[in-house]
Amino acid sequence: MQITEKQLALVNSRIEALRKSGSFYGRKYIEAGITRVDTPEDFEKLPFSEKSDLRDAYPLGLMTAPEEEIVRIHSSSGTTGKPVIIPYTAKDVDDWGEMFKRCYETAGITKEDRIQITPGYGLWTAGIGFQNGAEKLGAMVVPMGPGNTEKQLQMMQDLETTVITATSSYALLLTEEVEKRGLKDKIKLRKGVIGSERWTKKMRDRISSGLGIELYDIYGLTEIYGPGIGINCKYNTGMHYWDDYLYLEIIDPKTGETLPDGEWGEIVITTLVKEGAPLIRYRTHDMSRIIPGECPCGSCYPRIDTIQGRTDDMMKIKGVNVFPNQIEEVLAGFPEISSEYQIRISHVDGRDSMRIYVETTGDVDFADLTRRIAEAVKSKIGFTPIVKAVEVGVLPRSEKKAHRVIDERFE
Repeated sequence: MQITEKQLALVNSRIEALRKSGSFYGRKYIEAGITRVDTPEDFEKLPFSEKSDLRDAYPLGLMTAPEEEIVRIHSSSGTTGKPVIIPYTAKDVDDWGEMFKRCYETAGITKEDRIQITPGYGLWTAGIGFQNGAEKLGAMVVPMGPGNTEKQLQMMQDLETTVITATSSYALLLTEEVEKRGLKDKIKLRKGVIGSERWTKKMRDRISSGLGIELYDIYGLTEIYGPGIGINCKYNTGMHYWDDYLYLEIIDPKTGETLPDGEWGEIVITTLVKEGAPLIRYRTHDMSRIIPGECPCGSCYPRIDTIQGRTDDMMKIKGVNVFPNQIEEVLAGFPEISSEYQIRISHVDGRDSMRIYVETTGDVDFADLTRRIAEAVKSKIGFTPIVKAVEVGVLPRSEKKAHRVIDERFE
């Protein structure tokens, strides 16, 4: 999907703002002699933005608007390296709210709904992003934040919440608690808006059936406003994103070349109107593809496919490149196990080993199950892991993001 003349004009306005501000990227553009782009080919020659750049700009090196216009900062939720600080103007906050409102509307959520927000508040963009969009929509907000499952369930019943927003990990935990307590007939939930982490079809089906709700994938990242820049519609044929605010490319993560619509690669995002910290050609490391053609819902907004992982998710084990989604694909073929799994990688006596923990019910032959899973994984990735089966509920549940891959070699 080639950049349009209107989008190019918006990119040029951001380049001008960066250069005038003398911000981190402004200085880079001045040093590179970049003043504007006139064609799609010019645009594709612009340098990429990287997360390492954003860390180098700490604390406020990305600030492009005058400081008196900055009304808020947010920070990425990552735990490694310097944090990334993103400044927002009042217009940025308003634009983000409008995008999030579109997400709710695309999911069929209205001002008649009662939206319970479980993601975290504070420097992280999640909780306040969900709330900002819900208030723009005019819906009733129940701003719970993370944790305190007892009170979450109480509020869900007493306030007759109709929409739950959560990470997939916490949505699963709530599903299991609702089932344990026999609350399914006592809650009024009808939809769930899930974000922040990749999740499997098995996990989606488990949450959907357990809570009796329709589920919607919401997309976003702190560097680019936060959650709310894309969501799937009821036809579930990919996530619509808002191309009047953002321009998306898919690139080959190795060569950096732009790929045609329909081909899988890394998502690169350019903010078209952002004032506080514009980003041009930002490499997200999220893997997806632009879905060509029109959606059955009739929306004019383009679509990307479900996020399939990250380019930096790769694990090198015994000389083999392994991605978590390869393991997920294998595990999805075993109906006798739950959606939860854990991968542990160790280095003992000079050798790498991979252990995969899966959950199943007690009426399954654990030895036979683990043997079949190990054989299936070997046929997929080329070496045999150690597979251990545990009873459902043994693996840890999370109120935030689940950590399903633990590399003990670097601890």
